[in-house]
Amino acid sequence: MSAPPRDRSVERDRPPPRGVLVTGSSRGVGAATARAFAARGDRVVVHYHGSEDLAREVLASLPGEGHGLVRADLGDPAAVERLATEAVGLLGRIDVLVNNAAMIVAPEEGRGRRGTHPLEETSYPDWVAVWERTLATNLLGPAHLIWQVARHMIDVPPGEGLPTGRIVDVGSRGAYRGEPDIPAYGASKAGLHSLGQSMAVRLAPHGIAVLGIAPGFIATEMAGYALAGEQGAAIRAQSPFDRVATPEEVADAVVALADPWSRWASGAVLDFNGASHLR
Repeated sequence: MSAPPRDRSVERDRPPPRGVLVTGSSRGVGAATARAFAARGDRVVVHYHGSEDLAREVLASLPGEGHGLVRADLGDPAAVERLATEAVGLLGRIDVLVNNAAMIVAPEEGRGRRGTHPLEETSYPDWVAVWERTLATNLLGPAHLIWQVARHMIDVPPGEGLPTGRIVDVGSRGAYRGEPDIPAYGASKAGLHSLGQSMAVRLAPHGIAVLGIAPGFIATEMAGYALAGEQGAAIRAQSPFDRVATPEEVADAVVALADPWSRWASGAVLDFNGASHLR
């Protein structure tokens, strides 16, 4: 039997607060996303790995009450389990999971300013190390966290007026356009999008929608090196808008994808690149 129609206009005006876990939220898109959810009235757990001072600044900036802070290395399965447990302890229930955290190897571990690892110039031991570290954080970490959080969403009933859960994966344009200088990163994001679509099918019977977003370049610290000088002008020119995205724009899109009424978009990956790459 289908559910009775709802007066969505009223419910959108007064959305019930949710418990939200945003990984990698000490800076950049993650920090903007944490603030966007908190501005909506949600309670947010700020996750970080090494940047505790920045994470505490983000936590202090969140409007409202009931927020929290958790440290975890997403490349460590045991730490992922602790992250989920501590987030549940702080929020009571996780209604939304945003898999935002990602890493690119540090420059000193690669061969360029962004930790590049082009095949022709990278030794085999370095190649193996880069791939193992990148996939551990960018793909295996989200996979393990989805297991932890989705099982929690299934086992613990949501609050009145809320769906069972929403999962939003922050991927990359590079998953489709290619990343010849940092192939491990591009492949990890392609895997994340595929993982999300598999989980969209698996979790739909439980009322959990899984969506993805594939941003292009964003004006963050991670991309700052590439946005200066002539190289930056060329990157901005990839978009007919002649600019790159702001973290706040990506954050607003993530909040929209996590909307309680977004379930019919489950499995979709939103291209969010200012028409710089069309597929």
